[in-house]
Amino acid sequence: MTELRVYLPIDGLQPQFAAYLASPLRARGYPPLVGEHSLIIEVAPALAIHRVVALALEAEPDLEPGILYTERQFGVLELHDKDPAVVERAGRAVLKGIGAKPTDQLSPVTLLTDIVDGIADQHAVILNRSRDASMILPGQSLLLFELQPALFAAVAANEAERAAPAATLVDVQMIGASGRVFMAGDTAELERAKQKIEAVLKAVEGRRVA
Repeated sequence: MTELRVYLPIDGLQPQFAAYLASPLRARGYPPLVGEHSLIIEVAPALAIHRVVALALEAEPDLEPGILYTERQFGVLELHDKDPAVVERAGRAVLKGIGAKPTDQLSPVTLLTDIVDGIADQHAVILNRSRDASMILPGQSLLLFELQPALFAAVAANEAERAAPAATLVDVQMIGASGRVFMAGDTAELERAKQKIEAVLKAVEGRRVA
């Protein structure tokens, strides 16, 4: 049996998040472009993700997979196209093929949300130690958002950027035990981003794990 853990359509990739997905670390396949539409799926057991890829590409042969990743327990797939109907048809084919519906996915759970005002110089240096770009600057505020399952950090980051385009998307961690979003900017801008993330996650229908 294939367990659907995440079924996550993302409408209209925003510039910073699209660039993040297109980076060599993330885009192990075809990098997405700004404005394209994405579908991210996570299943268990991990190797079942290859059946998911086959179902999607059989339905829509021109669809581009950006991420295909198997961790210890879960398999992750990101698909994208400029036509949302193409992505939607592929998603329906996957759901039919594994005998699932979108609401079979897990509901996102927020573990932490915080806005740290006025980051100190030393704090910024530590945060930026592995960054080549998209850095936080001393004096800016920092939005932190942590949630499970990890993949929901993808929609959190994209919608945060949509709500606060002047803010800097410093980092997104969307694979692992939990997902994390780091965003830098003005406190009022980050508050808008935080509220948008919370609203988007609240609207997701899914099952809760006891």
